[in-house]
Amino acid sequence: LCCVLSPPEDQGASPVNVPSVGSYRSSGKRKAHSKKKKGRITANVSGTKYEIVRIVTSEMDFIKARDDDETANLIWNDSAVQHEKIVELRNYQRINHFPGMGEICRKDCLARNMSKMIRCQPQEYNFTPRTWIFPAEYTQFQNYVKELRKKRKLKTFILKPANGAMGHGISLIRSCEKLPSHEHFIVQEYLDKPFLMEGYKFDLRIYILVTSCDPLRIFLYNDGLVRMGTEKYHSPNEANLTQLYMHLTNYSVNKHNENFERYEAVDRGSKRSISWFIEFLSINNYDVSKFWEDISELVVKTLIVAEPHVLHAYRMCRAGQPPGSDSVCFEVLGFDILLDRKLKPWLLEINRAPSFGTDQKLDYDVKKGVLLNALELLNIRASDKKRNLAQEKAEAQRRLYGHGFMRKLSAASTDWEKQRHTLERRREELKEQLAQVRRQVSREEHENQHLGNYRRIYPPDDKLLLEKYESLLSAAFQTFLAGRAASLQKEMNNPLKRMKEEDILDLLERCELDDEKLTGKSSRQRGPKPLTAMPECSQTPRSQRPDYLADFSSGSSEDNSCSSSNEEEEEETRKTEEVGIKEKRGTTPSVSPTLSGPIRRSISCPRCIASLPSPNEMRPFSTRPSPMIPMATPIARPSSATLSSAAIRSHSLSRSGSAHRVPHSSSLGTIHSNVGEPLINLKSKEQEVEMVRQTLSALTAMRIRFPGKTEEEAEAVLDEILDNWRYHKSKVASYWLVKLDSTKQRKVLDIVRSNVRLVLQRIWREPDVESLHLYRLFKRVFNRLLWSHGQGLWSCFSNTGSSWEIIFSKSSDVVSPQELQCCRRLVQLCRDCLLVVYKFVSESRGTLTSFSPDWDDTR
Repeated sequence: LCCVLSPPEDQGASPVNVPSVGSYRSSGKRKAHSKKKKGRITANVSGTKYEIVRIVTSEMDFIKARDDDETANLIWNDSAVQHEKIVELRNYQRINHFPGMGEICRKDCLARNMSKMIRCQPQEYNFTPRTWIFPAEYTQFQNYVKELRKKRKLKTFILKPANGAMGHGISLIRSCEKLPSHEHFIVQEYLDKPFLMEGYKFDLRIYILVTSCDPLRIFLYNDGLVRMGTEKYHSPNEANLTQLYMHLTNYSVNKHNENFERYEAVDRGSKRSISWFIEFLSINNYDVSKFWEDISELVVKTLIVAEPHVLHAYRMCRAGQPPGSDSVCFEVLGFDILLDRKLKPWLLEINRAPSFGTDQKLDYDVKKGVLLNALELLNIRASDKKRNLAQEKAEAQRRLYGHGFMRKLSAASTDWEKQRHTLERRREELKEQLAQVRRQVSREEHENQHLGNYRRIYPPDDKLLLEKYESLLSAAFQTFLAGRAASLQKEMNNPLKRMKEEDILDLLERCELDDEKLTGKSSRQRGPKPLTAMPECSQTPRSQRPDYLADFSSGSSEDNSCSSSNEEEEEETRKTEEVGIKEKRGTTPSVSPTLSGPIRRSISCPRCIASLPSPNEMRPFSTRPSPMIPMATPIARPSSATLSSAAIRSHSLSRSGSAHRVPHSSSLGTIHSNVGEPLINLKSKEQEVEMVRQTLSALTAMRIRFPGKTEEEAEAVLDEILDNWRYHKSKVASYWLVKLDSTKQRKVLDIVRSNVRLVLQRIWREPDVESLHLYRLFKRVFNRLLWSHGQGLWSCFSNTGSSWEIIFSKSSDVVSPQELQCCRRLVQLCRDCLLVVYKFVSESRGTLTSFSPDWDDTR
């Protein structure tokens, strides 16, 4: 009867518990029962030796598959799996290991990767003992020991095999002369002041579930194991170095000691639960919430170190799988953490195959909960297999008939076809991101309902903490994937990844509007939607606005511009005004040389003209708005003379007065060997400090000039934008992040860049500003603001976030406080410039994406 009722597609699956014949008869009609069994989930648990795994899959009502069945929904292995096996998995399958996780689970790899992060983030990664990897770092270790001897200090070190487990091969030493120099192991400083419980040393086994690496999702189990030593602890000395039952807390070591205590109660014995330990901390007036916060931060920061390696390896194994799709991998990790006397957690090691042995009832209760809640969080559904097969069939048909693929552009394509192609590509990108966001929302709803005893620690609900983690994640990608996987880094910093569903729908709506204008269709009136996923800005007066800066970036930008119709470009070309940077009244800079040659500009994103007229050419300036070519000129002596409208309207903006002319930009950066060393090398240190001070004063005096408005009116425009940021946020974001490609974004910042060059040339009396240390710092700041398709500058409008000043912490260059102030002022000018350009374009009643074809001057 069992053979008759087995569904044809589950021939390789046999029930874990075969019911009796009577139970089948009481189930009703045979046809209905057959349909029910078709929806069962299969599990291949032949790769594990732990019975608790089989018990949990049975309680989850999974069907035990044959040992050689590679099509099961769930595959569980005790050891790490080969990458080839992950490549062969179907999308509906789940396996309990990630590729690349060995980068933190091997002791030597963990030490190597942690040392890299410590060099760039020393304040954040201070939870691992100092470690040396032998034989590569043998000399560094011996030098460290020599320094200790000079200071008459004696420390204890612990030796561990590079890929060992269960306490095998571990020993303590104090005399370091006889260490072998050619064997593979690690040496760590021994933590000799641990937190003791009843006089015994102990460590914590924390269970962590990683359900996805794309995007990263981490869960912490609220219970675990407290593993105690079996000898009373004393500080290490020559007499007790060999007493491993005192210094080691591994269960596999201490269980062989006759003093090992086994009790069924959770508050007694050599192994206890973390839930009991939390009660112990609470009773003794320790801060339990601070304890969990420290543990969570340690876990997340450690997995951030692994994320670049894991994600890169996972993408290599699952090539072609869209980002954000359901992960075929998950992993249950065992973090071994030691507490010192101040209750600070220290990471000892990470186990990618933690023991699920159940020698005691405590083990059974804790580990069963870990596995049961983990499988519930994974959301393995019986319908996944059928849905995956249907998707593969539909994808094969699309490839066969060419449906759903965009037509490629040819060399003879017109500008109109190129604009339509850009819009279609942008629309497809937004639709894909929208589907990904909706999948993510559905996933979070399931997680919130099935957390059990887990809690999600990444991504956290706290926005400040999330921005901190994202900054560390960005630093990790720059550290471990520098020069490699550029597309992966660019995707990780894509601003669309941080948008919500309503934000993407708003961008799709804007793409439709641009498409309607391009095709000549009548556009529908749509009201603005708030872009709530973008950074917020406090509504503070301009005089109190601080410099907000953040960096989420590494990677190249992408052309995501949405072009508009040619008719609008012609209409907008007829509307011209001035945009620029103006020095405050009261400054008296010397006459600056000018850059010769015609400068072409665009109307939709006007930029500054880096030129200063000679005093003979300065005439009274009319503040009345007039149709003129947009330009920006620092006014040298506004009290006596200003620039005339006639001069602005001239086709060629090159100035006369050869006595004050600077060579053309193509000549800048060359070394004039006929005068020996450059002038900057002959300046004294005091002169350089004074010129940096003058530069800071000049930058502070500079303001973004709005065409046809006074300085006070321009300040009022900026205040109005920030005071009504909820209205302007979506428009500024769409303009800067979406509708401008990288070239046009760079030209917006060139408004500030060109004028800053003039200031440096005037103050430092150096035509080759590229040789100035201060200008090199400015260039690094400009590049940082343009990274990740302008996300660096956009993050300046957020009240929170990591500082852009991190670019200087990674460099050996010395940055003085005044130079740092100059960089901060530079960034604030760039931020104000973006707002003025955006307002200028919106008031000209032209589309934000129209650019004049003549605008190709990048000075």
